[in-house]
Amino acid sequence: MKKILLSGLAGLLAIAMVGTPVALHAQDATNAPALKKKAATVKKVAPKAIPFRGNVKAIDNNAKTLTVGKETFQITSDTKIIKMGKPATLADGAEGEMVGGSYHKGDDGKLVALSIRFGPKAPIAEPSNTKTNKP
Repeated sequence: MKKILLSGLAGLLAIAMVGTPVALHAQDATNAPALKKKAATVKKVAPKAIPFRGNVKAIDNNAKTLTVGKETFQITSDTKIIKMGKPATLADGAEGEMVGGSYHKGDDGKLVALSIRFGPKAPIAEPSNTKTNKP
């Protein structure tokens, strides 16, 4: 009877040792998709806008580019262009005119203009003083 009990115990021990790596492997397999899902949910951060200003050196309406100093900016349909505080087009700018705006570096290395302002900044209207001082 003791021999049967010892062989049964040895058999259970052997099964436990053989089954442990399988159980650990199954546990790793269930965790792997969760890690992949976390990595897939990371959102791309919008590129940071970099300011620029100077005088217009060249405007190419066909290539949709604006050159300010040594930098050439690509104009896209998303580029917001204003002149004297009102919406404008690239053709409204002129060589030598003061310009400012913001851009970001595209994936291809080009400088993509986000906004362009031709001319000086529009003056900010000061709030009117409606209070009167009565003696």
